[in-house]
Amino acid sequence: MADQDEADVRLALARLRQEHEDYDAAINAMTNVGCEALRIQRMKKKKLAIKDKITQLEDQILPDIIA
Repeated sequence: MADQDEADVRLALARLRQEHEDYDAAINAMTNVGCEALRIQRMKKKKLAIKDKITQLEDQILPDIIA
């Protein structure tokens, strides 16, 4: 992977990690307030999708090598 491509992936990874943390904080706040369970479930689903994207990007940077 070229240096510029890796830098772009790392930047996207940092943004997704921040977004993941933001969703986590929002879900905790919604749970404490007693928000609708359906809204919380939707937020958790979006958070999980972001986690999947994070995993994909991490695999691009550090591919899983079977020794």
